[in-house]
Amino acid sequence: MASAVHHNCHRLLALLLRPLPAPARHPRLSFSPRPAGVRCFFPAPGCRLGTHAVALAEPELVPPEEEEDDDARFVVVTFYKFVPMEDPRAEVASHLHFLQGRDIHGRIYLNEQGINAQYSGPCKDAAAYADWVKKDHRFHDMLVQTSPALTGHAFPRLKLRYKPSLVQLEGGSLHLPLLDPSMRAMPLIPSKWKERLEARACLDVSSSEMSGRKLLLLDVRNDYEWDVGHFEGAQRPNVDCFRSTSFGLSGEVSDPLNGVDKEKTDILMYCTGGIRCDVYSTILRKKGFQNLYTLEGGVSNYLKAEGPAGWVGNLFVFDGRLSLPPATFRRPACWPSSSSSSEEEEEEKERWVGRCYACRSEVVELRHRNCANIDCNRLYLSCGWCAEELAGCCCSDCKAAPRLRPLLPGHQRYLKWHVYRDGLLTPAATDGEDDADCC
Repeated sequence: MASAVHHNCHRLLALLLRPLPAPARHPRLSFSPRPAGVRCFFPAPGCRLGTHAVALAEPELVPPEEEEDDDARFVVVTFYKFVPMEDPRAEVASHLHFLQGRDIHGRIYLNEQGINAQYSGPCKDAAAYADWVKKDHRFHDMLVQTSPALTGHAFPRLKLRYKPSLVQLEGGSLHLPLLDPSMRAMPLIPSKWKERLEARACLDVSSSEMSGRKLLLLDVRNDYEWDVGHFEGAQRPNVDCFRSTSFGLSGEVSDPLNGVDKEKTDILMYCTGGIRCDVYSTILRKKGFQNLYTLEGGVSNYLKAEGPAGWVGNLFVFDGRLSLPPATFRRPACWPSSSSSSEEEEEEKERWVGRCYACRSEVVELRHRNCANIDCNRLYLSCGWCAEELAGCCCSDCKAAPRLRPLLPGHQRYLKWHVYRDGLLTPAATDGEDDADCC
């Protein structure tokens, strides 16, 4: 007995004396000295920061040392499906009833045209809900995508409700022919999409001119998403929210679809999960664009199937994780420790680095913030030094604006921006809740 006690005491002492891990480098020490006057390098109107940095440092994805029950690991699940629903409000009640007692947070919207869901939860609960939805014959072939959420829930709470538009779109989407597959873009599986990208890269200009056919790669996302990562050759979108998208409608010189031959141009559209392309392709189809193609399951499905071939940087996601490296999608949702995946992550760390929008210095920690100027609200990446120097604003012009929110410490996020804009309450920080573009 005495020897056993002596042995246990030695084990306890060894644990107490084990050296602590080295602290992360402070953001202010992670870049070269900057000039005394910090300024925005881009035009003030609208604060459209036309940066060219696209690759960002990724969050640590090494599994915890202690073994954890797979059912308890947290994941993010996304899916959508366009199907007719006669009574969507009754469907909402049915979904709410099923989720009672289950640990699910996220955004789940239903209407007469179908469902759009992004949610987080323990593997057991997250899988149970997706399986329950797929038992309905209307959703049996629905693509369900999962990715790890290493710090727990990626959403602050559950919002499951009827919504007139499954995505944020000016005027809603109920008037669009989303239920008619012929009006949507033709989906390409990841391998076929990759073939198209390779063919586009090798396309001989003279042969293209002789055949009269052209191929255009269209990023149907937001500018800050493109900054985090995009397919090589895709033009940076000039919008900061999906509802403002006007490709093929504006007639502006900056519009990538302005002046293209609608009959002889193959348009390859992509977004995070696919739904924005499906919705917007019906708008383009009504405008006469004939050869529309979309990446099935979006970029997240492509990275899972093909890896980062042709992709530059990370993938922006509309949840608390914000940005994910490509290796995230190659791993099962409830994944074991893997040396090969760790090697992939180390490669990405060497390849890509986050850069501050204001000073262009490298940043150690990837953390987006919204501009403290209520009338800007731009989502951007900032180093710790600029965040303090510019009082949480994206540029010096915004710092001088009349309506400012306070600089938030750490990972805190603002309430919805209209709360401050309309003066509904005293500015305060929460865990954030944005009505996002929903993939």
